[in-house]
Parts: sequence; structure tokens; C-alpha cells
Amino acid sequence: MSLTSVATLFAAAGVLLLGTVVNRSVPFLSRYAIPDPITGGLIFALAAWGAQAFAGFELRFDPVVSGPLLLAFFASVGLSADFRDLGRGGLTLIRYLLVLAPFVALQNVIGIFTARAIDLPPTMGLIVGSITLVGGHGTGAAYASLFDTNYNLTTALPIAMAAATFGLILGGVTGGPVGNTIITRFNLSGQKPRGRGREKTEVEIITVTHLISALAAITICMLIGDQLASLMADAVVKLPAFVWALLTGVILRNVFQIAGIWRMSSRPTDLLGGMGLGLFLALAMMQLRLWEFADLVGPLAVILIAQTIACAAYAIFVAFPGMGRDYDAALMAAGVIGFCMGSTATAVAITQALEARHGPSRQARLIVPLTGAFFIDLVNAAILAGFLSMRWFS
Repeated sequence: MSLTSVATLFAAAGVLLLGTVVNRSVPFLSRYAIPDPITGGLIFALAAWGAQAFAGFELRFDPVVSGPLLLAFFASVGLSADFRDLGRGGLTLIRYLLVLAPFVALQNVIGIFTARAIDLPPTMGLIVGSITLVGGHGTGAAYASLFDTNYNLTTALPIAMAAATFGLILGGVTGGPVGNTIITRFNLSGQKPRGRGREKTEVEIITVTHLISALAAITICMLIGDQLASLMADAVVKLPAFVWALLTGVILRNVFQIAGIWRMSSRPTDLLGGMGLGLFLALAMMQLRLWEFADLVGPLAVILIAQTIACAAYAIFVAFPGMGRDYDAALMAAGVIGFCMGSTATAVAITQALEARHGPSRQARLIVPLTGAFFIDLVNAAILAGFLSMRWFS
């Protein structure tokens, strides 16, 4: 049964609400800040597996809905980015990337040697490494054709899709507990934003006009970002449309601010962007066809468990101290798990869930999506080129 775009959006909203209700009702899920779309989406995916197995019933969703939701979220991130914050956080961004980059290479080492230990080809380990865990489904599909043609690995595509899928799930359910453990272990908490002069305690009221203005700004960034992605499609380094939407938002916000015509706070854009992110992740989880990965569970589980343990350990013992051992560092360490095991969207969802429980972190809110959406893909491409030149793959 195929759903229309409106029905698909309704289903995603329902699954997101389901995850919210379940997370609020189950103390364990609430305590460890499991993102609502991950919880609701996983419940739906398991139910869909049962319906397919016992009744042959299957729902198919309109894929057109996902793209605009992701673009809207990244546009909102860009529109919330103040150059003054970027100036203060520029060194932090470089530091975060330097802390993170070694683990991208380490993922491939873990994947290759774990695969060899269970008598699998090293190509399998590389696929269940940074190709899919950092690169996601798109990068996995691109490299799968390479492995099929050059290394006669005919199962490369389903392996890549399964690895990216279960990596997304593991990242979503691991990042929150790890971040929560660090925060509670070191008694950390978010700080209230500093105001100039007298502190304002009243709550900002968001009106319909505020939301319409924010929606107009987000859609402008989406349109410009989509056009820039098309214009730059033949460039040496290809950037996805959501990165262009983010960069457009950063430029528009700060140009208008310098010109003195930006009067809007970040709360309306954050609200709409958060809604887009939640719906996007819920829909991504709903489209998991778990029954297609049943035959790959055994060998994939061994490698993915090794990757998950290594990623959690790296976040706790390397990323957290490397970023300064404060509250911002705890959220950025949890973000490492999000986009090194799933996606940038997962990383942001994890940090948002932790912020909702422990308090805001403007630095993590800016640094995590910027690093995951742009710089880490360039690092991953360079590292993969190095691994593919090794004797195992030559």
C-alpha cells in the first residue's frame, strides 16, 4: 500500500508523537535522552516487520517528503548562526575536527581487522566502517558499485544499506546514554544565556507573524541552496543541497544583521527546524525494511558491536577530555557517536535531547551540525582514498 505525500507526513507526525509518549512513559528512555523519533520510528519498523511477515502487508511512503524536511532543518541551523558566535567558536570547530578525524580512520581499522578475525574479506570491514557509518546510505550506495565492479563483492549494496541502517539505530540509542553518563558523572549542566544589563526572565511569545517570517526565511534558504547544489553539480567537490541551504542561512542571517534589518530572534526558526528534523528522522526510521537485512544480521552484528563499543569509548575517553571536560564538551562527545554511527541529523537529535534534559549549549548546537554536515565528509573522502590504496584493495 502506497501513501500520498500528505498521508506520509501524517504518519511521520503520528510516529513522532508515539516516540514522545513512550519516552515520557518509560523512565529508562527519558533518563538516557533517547531521541523521540528514534524510539517511535524503531517501534514502527518492528511492527512493519511483523505485518510483512505474518500478513504480507507493507506500507510504502512518498520519498519526496524527506528532502524538504532535511533542507528546512539545516536552513534553520544556518539562520541561527551568528557570526559573533562563529568567531568565538572558530577555534573550537577546528579543535573538534582534529579530535574527531582520527576516529574516522580508526573505524576502518576496526572494521577491517574484525572482518578478518571472523573470516570475512577486508572489503566487508571497510564497508562497515566509515563508508556507511560516517557516510551514510548515499556514500554506501556509491562505494557499493565500486566494490561490486572491482572486487567482485556482489552483496556490497545490501551490506552497505544494512550497515548504514543499523548504524543509524545504534547511534541513536547509544549517544544519549553516553552523553547523560558523562554529564551526571561530572555533575555538569547547561547555563542560562547571558544577557546584557538586567536579566530578562519573561518568556518570549512567538506569534503567527514570527512563524510566518521564519518560514519565509527558511524557504528562501531552501530554494537558494537547491539552486546552488544544481549549479555546482559538476564541481570537483560535490556538496549536497542541505549544506548549501545551511551556508545560505548563515550568510543571509549575518548580512541582514550587519545591515541592521535582521530583527528576528532564533526561537521561531529553531522551532520550525526542530519540527523538520523530528519528522525527517521519524520518516527515515519508518522506511527501514528490517526483513531485507535478516540474512546479514550475524556478521554485521559482530562488526557493528565492535564499532559501537569503540565509538562510545572514544567519545568518553578522547572526545570529552579533548574538548575541555565541560558541559559543551559532553554534548559534543555525544554528537561524535551520532554522526560517526548514524548521521548528522542523529547527532543533532541527540544533542537536542540532552539539552532538553540538562540545559542549553549554544556552542554544541552550532559546532556539531557544522562539523558533521560539511567538514567530516571531506575528511572521510580523503581517509577512504588512503585505505583503498592499501595492498588489500590494490
